[in-house]
Amino acid sequence: MLSAHDIKQLELKADLIRQDIIKMLVAAGSGHSAGPLGMADVFTALYFNVLKHNPQNPDWSERDRLVLSNGHICPVLYATLAHAHYFPIHELKTLRMLGTRLQGHPHREALPGLETTSGPLGSGLSQASGMAYVGRMDGKSWHVYCLMSDAEQDAGNIWEAAMFAGKNKLANLTAIMDRNNIQIDGYTEDIMPLEPIKDKYEAFNWHVIEIDGHNFEEIIAACNLAKAIENKPVLIIAHTIPGKGVDFMEYKFEWHGIPPDSADVKGAPPKGEQAKKALDELRTLQGKIRSEHE
Repeated sequence: MLSAHDIKQLELKADLIRQDIIKMLVAAGSGHSAGPLGMADVFTALYFNVLKHNPQNPDWSERDRLVLSNGHICPVLYATLAHAHYFPIHELKTLRMLGTRLQGHPHREALPGLETTSGPLGSGLSQASGMAYVGRMDGKSWHVYCLMSDAEQDAGNIWEAAMFAGKNKLANLTAIMDRNNIQIDGYTEDIMPLEPIKDKYEAFNWHVIEIDGHNFEEIIAACNLAKAIENKPVLIIAHTIPGKGVDFMEYKFEWHGIPPDSADVKGAPPKGEQAKKALDELRTLQGKIRSEHE
């Protein structure tokens, strides 16, 4: 069970990761804002509580495997890996630059801690299912986590993987869906309605858990429960706020694929002031988190 101190430390870490996401995106001048900010709490919970991993030995054979299917939210993965000491934090400012290890989508051989190369949406669940199948065949105790978006459920490959995992009862596989309800062209239920997602996965022989993707107790409890489920893969539907932590970005699909200071978006500060406003909000949040737990 998490103590108040544990929760405070996770909240502070997630806020620092969000600050680095903003800095990275501004330095790059391109990239995705809404998804990375929205998933910072989930990634923080995974790397600082849930996952069995070793930054000093990234290829440790007994490590848990994490597959990022929606690779465009890689700023949150990179920032989390840096804070977990897989590589220096100062390298984050090289995001998307020529010759960087931090490409616009993760490249497995470029950076320690990456399990797959991602890009085409919908492919991650197939990769993760294959890893889980091999792990079970070889009698391994490690667990596979697949992070995926809600909008990529539009891809047929996702459902082929869901059938495979359900049919083969891959209980060593946990998928975590970022249910933020947005995609690049608008809101998911307008572009291609997804509901009822829970019923669909259950029909494919998955166990489904729904959580608040910003509540550390719920995130960690769901991951622990997932490992206790027998004979079924588990889907955790994490309801998140896109752009979480930055008031003018929250809930707005327009910030799906653009960085601060790159465009005039209704309700946002003018270009040139957006990054400063975002960082001011996040730094203020640091003080609020400390005071709430004192």
